[in-house]
Amino acid sequence: MANSQGNETIMKNRISALLIGACAIAVTVSLIYASLLIISPAALAQESALGVDPGVLRWGYLAAAIATGLSAVGAGIAVGSVGAAAVGAVAERPELFGRTLVLVGLAEGIAIYGLIISIMILARLG
Repeated sequence: MANSQGNETIMKNRISALLIGACAIAVTVSLIYASLLIISPAALAQESALGVDPGVLRWGYLAAAIATGLSAVGAGIAVGSVGAAAVGAVAERPELFGRTLVLVGLAEGIAIYGLIISIMILARLG
């Protein structure tokens, strides 16, 4: 009986991790779509008048979108697995709450690193 409840909890945690990953993939796809299609050719032509090649701009925007999106996917997977383990650890030993909170925060930091890289790429583009 206890093993059955444990298996249900594991399946719920895996499903939540998959949902987080799916949301992060959706964000990645939408950022790539925005970087490639929403940027108007007129805006790229205006940027090229300033001395920046439009092809470089498109690849730069694509790189920024991929950096943000894939870091969000990684953070979603990390938070899903670390969060599931943290909930189990806190359920058994409530005094571990602070430590597990730090570990979940470190897993969320992956997305922030990707965002910082994206900002650096966009700043480099001008």
